[in-house]
Amino acid sequence: MASISSSSAPKYPYPSEVNVGDFVYIKLSQTNYIMWSKLMVNYIKKEGLYGFIDGTLQAPSMDTSLSDFEDWKKSDSLVKGWILSTLEDDVLRHVAYFKTAEQVWSVLKKMFGHPFIDFPETELNDEAGKNLSRYLPLHKAALSGDWEKAKSFIEREEPQAFRAIITGFSETALIVSARSVQRNYFSKKLVELMSPEDLAIKGRLGLTALHVAAAVGNAELTKLLVDKNPDLPNIRDNADFLALHLAAGNVQRNTVTYLLTVTKEDVEPKPFEDKSGVDLIHFLLLSDFYDIALSLLHRFPKLASGDPCPLLALAVNRSAFPSGARIKFWQRFIGHLPQVKLISDKTLIYHQAVDLVKYICLEVLKLDLPKAITSIGLPLRIATQLGTHEVVEEILEIFPSAIFLRSNKNESVFHLAILYRQAKVYNLVYQFEDCTHMVLVTPDILMNNGLHCAARVEDHQRLNLRATAPGAALQMQRELQWFKEVEKFMLPRDKQQKNTEGRTPGMVFTETHAELIKEGEQWMKDKANSCMFVAALIAAVVFAAAITVPGGNNQDNGLPIFSIQNAFGIFAISDALCLFCSVSSILMFLSILTSRYAADDFLFALPNRLIIGLATLFFAIVSMIIAFCSSFYLVFGNNKDWILIPLICVACLSIILFVSLQFKLLFIMIKSTYFPGLFGRQSDRIFF
Repeated sequence: MASISSSSAPKYPYPSEVNVGDFVYIKLSQTNYIMWSKLMVNYIKKEGLYGFIDGTLQAPSMDTSLSDFEDWKKSDSLVKGWILSTLEDDVLRHVAYFKTAEQVWSVLKKMFGHPFIDFPETELNDEAGKNLSRYLPLHKAALSGDWEKAKSFIEREEPQAFRAIITGFSETALIVSARSVQRNYFSKKLVELMSPEDLAIKGRLGLTALHVAAAVGNAELTKLLVDKNPDLPNIRDNADFLALHLAAGNVQRNTVTYLLTVTKEDVEPKPFEDKSGVDLIHFLLLSDFYDIALSLLHRFPKLASGDPCPLLALAVNRSAFPSGARIKFWQRFIGHLPQVKLISDKTLIYHQAVDLVKYICLEVLKLDLPKAITSIGLPLRIATQLGTHEVVEEILEIFPSAIFLRSNKNESVFHLAILYRQAKVYNLVYQFEDCTHMVLVTPDILMNNGLHCAARVEDHQRLNLRATAPGAALQMQRELQWFKEVEKFMLPRDKQQKNTEGRTPGMVFTETHAELIKEGEQWMKDKANSCMFVAALIAAVVFAAAITVPGGNNQDNGLPIFSIQNAFGIFAISDALCLFCSVSSILMFLSILTSRYAADDFLFALPNRLIIGLATLFFAIVSMIIAFCSSFYLVFGNNKDWILIPLICVACLSIILFVSLQFKLLFIMIKSTYFPGLFGRQSDRIFF
């Protein structure tokens, strides 16, 4: 019967109709991993898909069964989607580019799988359960920081209550009070009563009062505890973490700095070696404590080549580098002036992060070649996919042979850079003098060369496109620029090379961009229609204004009455300019509507027409406003110049409104069409 039941169940379930938000009702942040992971594991187990995250359900070989592989990939993508949909934005950016659910789950566990501030499990300890009522007054006093009530309870009820378990989580009063700096007076009084051994009492998760104080950044209590019991910094919790680990993981810089000076490095198990040291380095890097991490690596160089390699934490943290952060020009300028002492914190972090990458790479280089390749392989791939070109550049500078490293699909660094549309990583190809063509034309496992990669567009590429190019037409233009750029390095035979599906790069481009072309066509037509309507209205208004001039005409000679005034000359010129600009704009938008919308048209022809149309429409609007102000002054001004002030203010308001709505798009289009500047050599370094 069991065999019948199992055989009837689908091999790779695909319960797409369920809503993960109904079961996993919290989003993973940096402080709630334990609770989130339990909810997610329970949900995935309920759907029968747990094997996709614990590694027991590996992908079947495409050679043996392509249909099984496709079914597995479909279910794996579903599980990965569930996980990604329950992540906060600051967490999502670290794992969005991993390909499988198992990879995402593994990285999240390494990053957040520690009980820092997270609330512990809500199962009551038996001994604590019996004493909850008895110690409730002391528990309340510890929560409120009321020492007088606690002192009264201890003196009246039980002199040794300060070392007793008073909560369902096996916590003492000191552990409870240590969570808040506001209760430090209470904590100080408790410490005075307790012996050094009492301070080492652990809660249910193995957390001492020092662990808790360090995790919340209670530096005053941390020093007080260590002064009384110098062995506390070397006590580990159930997850094998020291108080130093918890302080680092919870971004408590001052506490980390202090604990580094009091944690004994020669006590077994040694805190700065093996897994303990590697974990500490990762927590420091995730908290952006790059200077502390670098100092620790100088003291213990072997940590630089630990497993997992610290480069991985730097690769996923794009905000540590200029490529992943928005830094203003003046910040860049100050950062490059050694005589200026006051450098912004962000600029300083960038320099520290780059120094860290260099140092780690140099230490990894000292390893045997197979170990070195293992250490830098994953960080190199992740940095490439995320566009952290500083990490990629330093790896290639110190380890040039990394250019020949391949993924499990036989993709090189530059194949991945093209696939993920990471221009700054791709531009490093210009710094390889002799092997550029060879790297780009070497096919992957499906016989796709670099041009095939440029021809493909996938979901993750669309996300990058939307971030860099507003509107489907500009996204299509960017895709064409990528294709033309990679095409420069290809020989004629490479352009006609077929992959395992029998498709050339041109065929792949046409097939994968068909939908984007339709979206670009619709976007162009929508813009042209709306703008042409405005241009037509303006043309009609200014044409009528040219016939019925302000003030009317002289009955004797037919000349305008105000023709001798300067304001009338301004009116005439601006009205004529407005008419010509609006008509030109109409013609440009009309040519867009009647275009054939071939793929190549999106590279220059269509954007060029839209730029001219928007620019002439802008001048038409400005000219129309000037003409109106001149006319208003002639008719109602009575030669009073002060009336020009409110007129100009209101006119400027209209112009500013139009500029704020449309000029950004116009500027991006001009830059993208006439001054792309996306590709080219970034530095004078020569890698190979």
